[in-house]
Amino acid sequence: MKTVQISLNSIDKVKSFVNDITKFDYDFDLVSGRYVIDAKSIMGIFSLDLSKPINLNIHADDDAENVLKVLSPYIID
Repeated sequence: MKTVQISLNSIDKVKSFVNDITKFDYDFDLVSGRYVIDAKSIMGIFSLDLSKPINLNIHADDDAENVLKVLSPYIID
């Protein structure tokens, strides 16, 4: 599992993020405080505080680098 911090501070970013990760068959979790939601759930994402960075857990050990390339626009360095 790999964890990165992402920013989803606009509605358009959330929509494009969900479209990008649904291309993968892996599990993705968004962690914000004590809440853990499925990152492929657009309704779940909108239940989080999007004004702060969110931790994204990527459950793709063998192909994590490819996933990170696709998700690079959302990742906070």
